Amino acid sequence: MRTRGAAAALAGSGHVRVNSARIRAAGRMVRQGDVITVALDRKVRVLRVKGFTDRRGSAAAAGNSTTN
Repeated sequence: MRTRGAAAALAGSGHVRVNSARIRAAGRMVRQGDVITVALDRKVRVLRVKGFTDRRGSAAAAGNSTTN
């Protein structure tokens, strides 16, 4: 997603699952090892959370925190 607002709208509309459970609120906490499934227009992305950082960083740094 390009913006946090767009990601929140996607979660609020039921297109996001965490560990196979559909979420309705964008503020759902995730833990290391959780599997996040996002249903987009014509594809589904499945991500596993590998870890977290202490502060916000670049998109490249965020990519190191998940596996496809």
